[in-house]
Amino acid sequence: MKTKRLCVFPKDVQCITGKSERYGRQLLADIKVFLRKEPHQFVTVYEFASYCGLNAEDLFDYLD
Repeated sequence: MKTKRLCVFPKDVQCITGKSERYGRQLLADIKVFLRKEPHQFVTVYEFASYCGLNAEDLFDYLD
């Protein structure tokens, strides 16, 4: 059975947006500030999708 990832990483943002990995790091940092997360906490697919206005199910299909 294949498991689905719940966390989004800068490389994922790079693949999704077509922008640089540095942009991905900055976007995830901005999301953490917006959600008042600690630096060690992860950004989930649902949080990323909500922030960017995307469908979470589409992201799960893309990240497989």
